Amino acid sequence: MSHLELDWAIPAQRLFYGSLSSGRTVVRYDRPGCGLSDQYSGPRSVEHELATLGAVVEAVHLERFDLFGWSLGAPVAARWAADHAQSVSRLVLYGGWARGSAIGDEVSRTHLLGLLVDHWGLGSDVLTELFAPEADPGTRRVLAQYQRAASSAQTAAGLLDLAYRIDVSESLNRIGAPTLVLHRDQDRAAPPPQGRLLAERIPGAQLVELSGRSHLPAMGDSRAVVDQVRRFLGLRRLREAAPVGLTARQNEVAALVAQGLTNREAAQRLHLSERSVESHLERIRLRLGFRSRTQLAAWYATQHPSSRGEVP
Repeated sequence: MSHLELDWAIPAQRLFYGSLSSGRTVVRYDRPGCGLSDQYSGPRSVEHELATLGAVVEAVHLERFDLFGWSLGAPVAARWAADHAQSVSRLVLYGGWARGSAIGDEVSRTHLLGLLVDHWGLGSDVLTELFAPEADPGTRRVLAQYQRAASSAQTAAGLLDLAYRIDVSESLNRIGAPTLVLHRDQDRAAPPPQGRLLAERIPGAQLVELSGRSHLPAMGDSRAVVDQVRRFLGLRRLREAAPVGLTARQNEVAALVAQGLTNREAAQRLHLSERSVESHLERIRLRLGFRSRTQLAAWYATQHPSSRGEVP
């Protein structure tokens, strides 16, 4: 599940993708039924995933590219690399699996699928604990809200069901592209032995097991993931990112925007002119790279866990 606009408002996510894109162009997309994509209620299958990826490749006129798949995207990327060998220069798989049936047992799979459908609020909280146990409380809260904003309960359950059903083990020996397999050694969402299986079955694949419990690559020690990917792609190692912050007045404006106040209401609360508030908001957008009030509200919530702002 993803939402390209809201993703950019979560500092850890923004830093992760920004780090990957330094010196390269990164193309991302929301699956049908997720984020900014059109609604979709049809069946979920490997073929549908491959068709979606193919549509993206065609839309941006790519003939040959490096492919990075993580979580459910890892087996999909592996299958694409096996079926479209001429299009993939290098392949990176993170937190993936060859056989979805190896994720948990039948009872736990049935229970979690039922929870997503019947109690999406609680279900998103459970997924967040599985996906990002090392994130701070504010980020975990925003991630749960983010998942609900990115997807309906039915879409979430459909994707999880596909994750359990997918099996690309018979395709792995057909992958000819140089491949890097990354997996965190305590990932509870994707069994580490499945990462090893991917590396064993893909000819010449490199396996790097990283320390950590988070399934999401942007959470936990994301720098280790970025460094490994950039090394594999032949890109220079990045310096440590500088912290991003706001002035005291900008923080006040951001807090009121996160509460849902209009520019006029914020101006009245802070005893400023409406134009001054607009000016502060423009500086905030430029400094943080945001395009909307929704992104700003989501970012503020991660910085201030005690705030009550919700991702709309």
